[in-house]
Formats: sequence, C-alpha cells, structure tokens
Amino acid sequence: MSTWLAIVGVAAATFLLRASFILFVDPHKFPRAFRRALLFVPPAVLAAIVAPGLAMPHGALELTLGNARLVAGIVTVAVASRVRHPLVAIAVGMPSLWLLQWLMG
Repeated sequence: MSTWLAIVGVAAATFLLRASFILFVDPHKFPRAFRRALLFVPPAVLAAIVAPGLAMPHGALELTLGNARLVAGIVTVAVASRVRHPLVAIAVGMPSLWLLQWLMG
C-alpha cells in the first residue's frame, strides 16, 4: 500500500509543479530571451530521445555506414531540412530504414 501512496504522491507533485507554470505564471512576464530559448526545448528533447536509438542500435556506439538506422536518420534529416514537413520526413524515413535493413541483411 505504501508503494501506491508514493506513486500517487509523486504523480501529484509532478502534476502540480507542471500545472503551476500554466495556471499561476503569466508567460508574457518572462524575459524575451527566456521565451525565445523555450522554443528550442521541444527539438532538443526530441533529439535527445532519437539520437541514442540512431547511434547505438545494439547498445554500443556504432557510427559507421553499416548502421542502417544512422544512415536512414541522416537521409531523413536531409529530406526534412529541405522539405520542412513532418509527414514527408516520416514517409521518407521509414521506407529508407526498411530498405536499408533489407539491403544490409
């Protein structure tokens, strides 16, 4: 029972901490530089989640052309930076990964 109380307590604390930013703080009172810096948080978090999966597919760092995930990721980033549409990146990224995995065995 105490484990569930700990889980509920941590969940409530996390929720209240995140909700306090939304409910009690006026975002227009933040300094302009801080607001501009907040725009980079989602891409940074996404990169932090995706990069280890591309660079370490089997648990060890593998920065070679034999790494199908890394090569497909590079292709996807190149296409996404050119087209700037997330659905195009997905439509290119997944088939390129599947094709590279098929070609590399």
